[in-house]
Amino acid sequence: MVGVTDLVTFGETMLRLSPPRGERLETADGLDVQAGGAESNVAVGASRLGADAVWLSKLPDSPPGRRVTNELRSHGVRTEVAWTDAAESRVGTYYLERGGAPRGSNVVYDRAGAAITTVTPGDLSTDSFADATRFHTTGITPALSDRAAETTTALLRAAGEAGLTRSFDLNYRAKLWDPATARTAYEDLFEHVDTLFVPRRDARDVLEREGDAVSIAHGLASEFDLETVVVTRGAEGAVALCGGSVYEQAVFDAETIDAIGTGDAFVAGYLAKRIDGGDLGAALEWAAATAALKRTVTGDVAVVTPEEVADVVDGAGGIDR
Repeated sequence: MVGVTDLVTFGETMLRLSPPRGERLETADGLDVQAGGAESNVAVGASRLGADAVWLSKLPDSPPGRRVTNELRSHGVRTEVAWTDAAESRVGTYYLERGGAPRGSNVVYDRAGAAITTVTPGDLSTDSFADATRFHTTGITPALSDRAAETTTALLRAAGEAGLTRSFDLNYRAKLWDPATARTAYEDLFEHVDTLFVPRRDARDVLEREGDAVSIAHGLASEFDLETVVVTRGAEGAVALCGGSVYEQAVFDAETIDAIGTGDAFVAGYLAKRIDGGDLGAALEWAAATAALKRTVTGDVAVVTPEEVADVVDGAGGIDR
């Protein structure tokens, strides 16, 4: 029997293709394959931390499409997918070439014509909203196409009408759209958002917000009537504003094996703890701890356990007891 849904997410998941660390795409003779997408990363992280999570999307009925859902299901995520003819669309892919300084890492997207770009509200079932408590999506999804943007708005609106707490991670991607276009789209969505996650860099460069993280949070919360604003500051940690109260959270030290998905892991830890009844301070601790653990894991998703997160929060991370 299907249990009560805690979290519903919506967005694109691609297949990530990566040569071994240090090898170039143009010379590699083998690629690792993993699923990766902001909203499904959050669903996986939250599921592994005890939440009942559902992921909504659109995929071609093809082996690559089924590869995506199989991986998500292996982590306990329920997938509610609109399947489309494989001859008419495809699964988006991205290539991650990982290199050290001074070259650094590079991401190459190949997502044109992906099934998600044709998604409409009528394609997706919102039955899971009936008993869910939270809905989450990101600023990547409305950047994919006009239809994806319309569906993002429709689902946020439907989630609000169903009484769900709606969270939105700005997740600006310069390879998808320019700051001015993104800012207009984001601000139109904010009226349908309760909790906003925003990197301080994007708040300044995309939303044109000045000042420190606390000032940015106050300004966004006041202008758009947001219940909670979480501003992340990279190595400086995070600041959250809720009900006029400010909360700060430092980062937990981590050896970085793979940084991709760290922000999604942060959101997953936050939502999982809030779903479990934790207050905002505890949620920020779990967010930071989950993000730190993600950095030690290869791939987009946070393959972690609640016990590991609790150990990091308690200062026992890295100790085999």
